[in-house]
Amino acid sequence: MNKLLWVLQVLLALLFVFSGVMKFLMPVEQLTAQSDFSVGFLRFIGVCEVLGAIGLVVPWATGILRGLTPLAAALLVIIMIGAVVTTLQTLGAATAVLPLVALLLVAFVAWGRWRTLRQRSSATRMAAA
Repeated sequence: MNKLLWVLQVLLALLFVFSGVMKFLMPVEQLTAQSDFSVGFLRFIGVCEVLGAIGLVVPWATGILRGLTPLAAALLVIIMIGAVVTTLQTLGAATAVLPLVALLLVAFVAWGRWRTLRQRSSATRMAAA
């Protein structure tokens, strides 16, 4: 399970870094062409995606504040819910498959890492007792 979660964390981090950086590199006309959102809001989402990508990998890899990894995944779930809804409204159901898959995968990472933290916490409490 740990290996699967690591693979998903790294792949999702790459996806979110790419998506976030593209929100800054894309011309404004192209960025706003498919939605009614402002450029500022879309760039804010880009920053959140890049920070979320960092949060998916760095805390768990370093062992420092590991709880930030499932939190980052949970917050990316919220972003992906918005992505799915926006894609459904603007481009249709067939195009919403990619954000939906990303949503399900990042939700799985959030669940898997929360579960691991809970198990470690229980084991630590039992050892201390």
